Amino acid sequence: MNTLNGKIALITGGTSGIGLATAKLFQAQGAQVAVTGRSTEALRQAQNELGDAALVMRSDAASLADIDSLMAAVKERFGRIDILFVNAGVARVGPIDIVSEADYAGMMDINVKGTFFTIQKALPLFGESASVIVTTSIANQIGSPHFSLYAASKAALRSMVQSLALELVGRGVRVNAISPGPIATPIFDSFGLPAEVTQAVKSGIAEKSPRKRFGTPEEVANAALFLANDPGYVIGAEIVVDGGMSLV
Repeated sequence: MNTLNGKIALITGGTSGIGLATAKLFQAQGAQVAVTGRSTEALRQAQNELGDAALVMRSDAASLADIDSLMAAVKERFGRIDILFVNAGVARVGPIDIVSEADYAGMMDINVKGTFFTIQKALPLFGESASVIVTTSIANQIGSPHFSLYAASKAALRSMVQSLALELVGRGVRVNAISPGPIATPIFDSFGLPAEVTQAVKSGIAEKSPRKRFGTPEEVANAALFLANDPGYVIGAEIVVDGGMSLV
């Protein structure tokens, strides 16, 4: 059943993990997709997996010039956007003692500024009924040592989603969020920790989970599909996909 037949979906941070799994699912449901990323190798692999029908484009979520270029390319290729999944984000961890101003600016520029201006600059391209989906995190509602900066950036997104949901509903734009828990994506390998430390962290997180495992990108993609298909009465919601992690 092609529930997204004829739809145009733009997924930022769509060359790996949750974003790529969502792009594949949306394609399988009949959508045409555009995805962004920053890694040359990830961009190449995503193009191979999604095929020539997909627009795969390098774009830095923190750069307004890149966002402008992205929207221009999507407009030229597809003419409009029906689904915008703002999934691009970064996570840097560490005790407050070692966080630098550059760390702060880098995370807030990508996670918060990038999300806000991606939505703003997509507005002229939205069709009659558009769905905006923002990736937040369960870190925005639970305390987690060494994740204070990341958690703050995701809490800002939760608040942004609620306000924009009310601001844009009159334009036919539905704004919602997906709040993933621990998901098996490359993000844990980007923390710069030794391999044995990374594995120990992953094992500890999995043990705390009621499901005793990490979630999969495909499980988050299913939540994105629901929000993309919703006829319009889910507004400003944050769907938690964490295997019950935030309940314990």
